[in-house]
Amino acid sequence: MKRSKLEAVAGGCCPRCREGKLFKYPVWKLTKFDQMHKYCPTCGLRFEREPGFFIGAMYVSYGLTTGIILATAVVLFYLFNDPSPFVYIGVSISLIVLSVPFTFRASRIIYIHLFSDVSYEENPPRIEHADS
Repeated sequence: MKRSKLEAVAGGCCPRCREGKLFKYPVWKLTKFDQMHKYCPTCGLRFEREPGFFIGAMYVSYGLTTGIILATAVVLFYLFNDPSPFVYIGVSISLIVLSVPFTFRASRIIYIHLFSDVSYEENPPRIEHADS
């Protein structure tokens, strides 16, 4: 099954084979939402391209979080008649904290697909690793 790049990003899949999952557990396992496979379970691609590779995902996370804050401000302003600044702060912080598992994953998935310099391969060679 050939997935588009958008489908691979939405599904949290490997940028090379677009089949293997980047994360070991589902997002709702709140104590393990951040655990990634070291290598793709399908094609064996090493996800961390170099030491500290995913530090750059912080910038993507910052953009996603800024989007959450802006959307919250617009909704509160127009639908709730511009409430107190404390409401803006409280609602924004609550939504940011609740969205951490999603923004963490989304930022890493987007980052690896945009900046890993890994191209899609129809039938990538399978590389076996002892600590997948």
